[in-house]
Amino acid sequence: MNADRIRVAAVGDLHCAKAMTAGALASVFGQVAERADVLALCGDLTDTGTPEEAKFLVRELAVVKVPVVAVLGNHDYESEKAPEVKQILADAGVAVLDGDSVELRGVGFAGVKGFAGGFGERALQAWGEPILKQFVREAVEEALKLEGALARLRTPHRIALMHYSPVRATVTDEPSEIAAFLGSSRLEDPLNRYPVTAAFHGHAHRGSPEGRTSSGVPVYNVALPLLRRRFPNDPPFRVIEVQVERTNGGPPSAPPPVHAGAGIGATIP
Repeated sequence: MNADRIRVAAVGDLHCAKAMTAGALASVFGQVAERADVLALCGDLTDTGTPEEAKFLVRELAVVKVPVVAVLGNHDYESEKAPEVKQILADAGVAVLDGDSVELRGVGFAGVKGFAGGFGERALQAWGEPILKQFVREAVEEALKLEGALARLRTPHRIALMHYSPVRATVTDEPSEIAAFLGSSRLEDPLNRYPVTAAFHGHAHRGSPEGRTSSGVPVYNVALPLLRRRFPNDPPFRVIEVQVERTNGGPPSAPPPVHAGAGIGATIP
């Protein structure tokens, strides 16, 4: 039995805009290939969700010589052209997940955009006006999509990608008035139900970099503004390592715990 260490780099909230110049994201993407084997993008890839912004991102991603997996964020829906944005990325080789899953380098990735609604006992409930029930239904449906994507994976390691946060811990430094709009604990339930190695999300630009679900799954906030502010001397993406055993198959085993490393790295032995 042999084992490979697969490094996964993650970042979100790139907010590619028309005003950006070529090479604007070089500080983000320039070091990915030498530090990671897979790049995960956690939504808000564009600023207003236009095809032009998506094409700019594709050009910036040309320096990334590793597989790329992504989910969309709320900004990517702003211009109501999310299907075009997704297609442009897919045509460039990016695996864009929306209730889907994919295996890259022996690691399984499940992804959804997610949605808002708040956390724990203070989460918004489906009661009252129809518009509030519709709001809650959107959060529930995103959680169900994540559960389905995780269930389809048979890899020993499952990594969940979202834009919205599944836990309160990674949005604690945000103004309390907006915390409920930054994520939903409904997204936490699938992470606790399946053996998930780690979860990444963005959206909370002024949140906290790390948290855990109630079952101990590590959750990383990889919003680019947060990483740049909290780790100014490190490359602006989060890296974890997972050990992938090369065997002849067999059922997936529960992943071992994450051990935080120095800077913005973490190792999963």
